[in-house]
Amino acid sequence: MSESLSGVLLDDIALTLDELACACSVEPSWVVRHVEAGVLGDLTVGVTEWRFRSKDLARARRLLHLERDFDANEELAALVLDLADEIRRLRGRLHALGLKP
Repeated sequence: MSESLSGVLLDDIALTLDELACACSVEPSWVVRHVEAGVLGDLTVGVTEWRFRSKDLARARRLLHLERDFDANEELAALVLDLADEIRRLRGRLHALGLKP
C-alpha cells in the first residue's frame, strides 16, 4: 500500500477496516489479526461493521512501530503496549493524587 492517510481523527468519526489499514500502511489482514487477538477494536460486531476510533488508530500505529522497529512478534508487541498503557494510567493516577511518579 503506497498511499497513507494523515491528519487528526476526531472521536466522533470512525474509520472502517480498510481506512485503518490504509492509515497505518498495512494490509487489512494485519488489522484483522490484531482485532481477532483482542489487541485492537471490538470483536463483538461483524467484520463489515467494525469501526475504529482515534484511540484505535494510535494503538495500531504503536503496535506497528513495536513490530517493525524492534522486530517484536505480535504477542510481544501487544504485551509491551499493554504494559506501557498501564504505566501511563498509573502515572496519571499518581499525578491526580498530587504525587510524583
